[in-house]
Amino acid sequence: MATRPAIQQNPDIRYLGKLLGDVIREHGGDQLFQRTEEIRAASVERHRNEVPVDLRLGQLDLDDTLAFVRGFGLFSMLANLAEDREGMMAEQDMPFVDALASLKEQGISSEQVSEMLDHALVMPVLTAHPTEVRRKSVIDHRVRIAELMRMRDAQAISTPEGDDVEESIIRQIALLWHTRTLRRERLFVTDEVENAVSFMRDSFLPAIPVLYRRWEDALGSRPASFLRVGSWIGGDRDGNPYVTADSLRFAQAFAAETVIEYYLDALHKLGGELSLSSELTEVDPELARLADASGDESSHRQDEPYRRAIIGIYNRLAATFEELVGKEPSRAAIGPAEPYDSPDGLQEDLRVVARSLTKAGGQTLASQGALGRLVRAVRTFGFHLATLDLRQNSAVHERVVGELLAKAGVEEDYTALDEEARIALLRRELASARPLRSQWMEYGEETTKELAILEATAQAHARFGPHCITQYVVSMAETVSDLLEVHILLKEVGLYRAGETPHCAIQAVPLFETIGDLKNAPEVMRSYFGLPEVAAMASARGHQEVMIGYSDSNKDGGYLTSSWMLARASEALAPVFAEAGVTMQLFHGRGGSVGRGGGSAFDAIRGQPSGTVNGRIRITEQGEVIAAKYGTPEVAAVNLDAMVTAAMLATMEPERVPQDDYRRYAEAMDAVSETAFSTYRDLVYGTDGFVGFFRQMTPIAEIATLKIGSRPASRKSDDRIENLRAIPWVFSWSQARVMLPGWYGVGTALSQFEDKALLREMAREWPFLRNALANMEMVLAKSDMGIAERYSELVEDRDLAKGVFGAIRDEWQRTHDALLDATGQSFLLENSPRLDASIRLRLPYIEPLNLLQVELLKRHRSGEPDERIAEGIQLSINAIATALRNSG
Repeated sequence: MATRPAIQQNPDIRYLGKLLGDVIREHGGDQLFQRTEEIRAASVERHRNEVPVDLRLGQLDLDDTLAFVRGFGLFSMLANLAEDREGMMAEQDMPFVDALASLKEQGISSEQVSEMLDHALVMPVLTAHPTEVRRKSVIDHRVRIAELMRMRDAQAISTPEGDDVEESIIRQIALLWHTRTLRRERLFVTDEVENAVSFMRDSFLPAIPVLYRRWEDALGSRPASFLRVGSWIGGDRDGNPYVTADSLRFAQAFAAETVIEYYLDALHKLGGELSLSSELTEVDPELARLADASGDESSHRQDEPYRRAIIGIYNRLAATFEELVGKEPSRAAIGPAEPYDSPDGLQEDLRVVARSLTKAGGQTLASQGALGRLVRAVRTFGFHLATLDLRQNSAVHERVVGELLAKAGVEEDYTALDEEARIALLRRELASARPLRSQWMEYGEETTKELAILEATAQAHARFGPHCITQYVVSMAETVSDLLEVHILLKEVGLYRAGETPHCAIQAVPLFETIGDLKNAPEVMRSYFGLPEVAAMASARGHQEVMIGYSDSNKDGGYLTSSWMLARASEALAPVFAEAGVTMQLFHGRGGSVGRGGGSAFDAIRGQPSGTVNGRIRITEQGEVIAAKYGTPEVAAVNLDAMVTAAMLATMEPERVPQDDYRRYAEAMDAVSETAFSTYRDLVYGTDGFVGFFRQMTPIAEIATLKIGSRPASRKSDDRIENLRAIPWVFSWSQARVMLPGWYGVGTALSQFEDKALLREMAREWPFLRNALANMEMVLAKSDMGIAERYSELVEDRDLAKGVFGAIRDEWQRTHDALLDATGQSFLLENSPRLDASIRLRLPYIEPLNLLQVELLKRHRSGEPDERIAEGIQLSINAIATALRNSG
């Protein structure tokens, strides 16, 4: 039996923790500090020596409880910051440069990699799924502390503004102490747009051009802009009634405002840098013409053609800003100018400057520094900053198309048609240039709203270019008609055009998200490609995207079955695409928690089935994960590099598991998955009273009161698990320290599988199972059945509580034991000492929060009217989520 090592605490955690203690003493009072310290010390002692210790939580009155919870929540946030600085949230096992060297050893040249990247697409897609409990103000203070800590690393005594560095850190912590943690109002879609764009502005825009420069140096060539950024915010209306045409217009305009302001600022700085005189350097005729056309007649700059050219470019870009955004930029243009028709025109002018600089001083002047970064930024972000996806549920499309067809006199009852008849009807309509909609006809509210959003989409294409919106995700896609209905709607606004080779400016993307849908996905896509017009469009485009959903498949079938069916579906889709001669582009709908597909993106991408990545992959990023992975340019660069590197390795590396072994492993996993599926379904969907147990044991109702997103918690008004969104499902189990969606059913499945030696081999040699067990192991380490039992006391039906919780507790133990047996470890996370230390460090700070939350829930549900009780519950939810990190 291995001995668990002592926790080696990160020195930054000690430092920041001490400063927080000083702030609590000064601003909260010595009595609060002493009580908080006593509870902290007692909890640490309890976990360190595994002995019962009275935490003396009863000494806290309600005011002290609120202050205590805020203090422990702030400590967890500062601990997160310290670990992020140490690289705990960096998902990179192998940087791009090292991966390139590894591929070279396997006989794959840099030229081959460059050729692959020229046709690649790697895209993180930011969504507004509500798992980020912190206010933007809190995140901003955290970012400032991170900046100050970097100054401290560099042994700076004072900031650029002249303030003492350590005093500035203390001041930021004090500001956090006095900053309201909870939102008073629910977020609007515009708030979510602004929050997401702030990460793009502060992290993606500065980080990505630097990464490209690094990759160019490693490859010895300049690849296409294959790494881009996407967003759902403002276009994802599946179950969110607040996303409208106005939301979409705002998202597009605000993104354009942000990115063009960034370019204008870069041009202003570049103009100050390019002070070359025509008296001292050669000037290309193209550059001279650009300078002469600038309208800059200042006598001070007549021998400085580069500055004059930049002024002309600035003037044109400022005019573009005014045309697209509808207002003047913050720094006005020097004179009037014609706006650019597209980012291509801006790129060409910048290339003129670069070509002239090449003649003047070689590549050092032309391709490096600020100009090189700006050119790459324009190539990557255009005037739209991020590609915005549309998303809607297939049931909505069915109703809207049905109304259009009925009002046009084409088909009275579209919903009554079988699938074959629907396809035939939709194909006839797509082949016709005649629109279905009439300006003289009145339509229902839903149809009017959907058509307005599509009209706004067409306007966005005209204003910001075709790259601003390229995908339309169809939730709950089950049939070919679900996709053709999208084409019908796009045709109504001119984005689908019939012809010998039809053209659709936006591709319909099926989202397969239940276990049944994943199994049926290959047949749906085979039938879809079997339609000549679809085959022609896909061939012209060169690729077709399919989205696979982690969250709902997990809620439907449990963790292991979801993971395996996602892999199986990806694998089964590959030959369908090969037969159609179309490149498959998978869009992975991952959440932050393991129960929703979370965990290392590097391992997840690299572990995809052979032949399913093809250099093209999109992945959702949401909630608290966005701030953790992209909170600063430095952290963003590491995680983006990891995503690109993993996609490159998954595409170019030879198969990591021999085919004979893979067949053995897959057959075994089919059997294990089937047992895990039935075990999970028996509990969640087959246990009488389970819904009531879940809703009383967890703070699901209280989570719904948090103002953390614009989207309702449930798709429908009933309380069925099927209609509950995956986020509150996972989030509430995390709060109660059960983490059920991340492991339930796996223990029974592994323990009942007879060939334990094969399981150990699979856990050791097969990336799929190794990654799945590693993610599950983290979840098990964060769960606590002792604390969970305290939550089970909230269930009014005591017999139900004992029965259901007993089953959960027993399955947790089976899962724990089976995982250790399969991985050959003596205790959880034995092979991951850094993660083990991180979680063990946090546990003493989470347990008191859980215990206080249980007591507050009891008082709240018994009807106590004191508003501080509800506030305490919300603060505890916030603090526990912060401490657990990827819990939603």
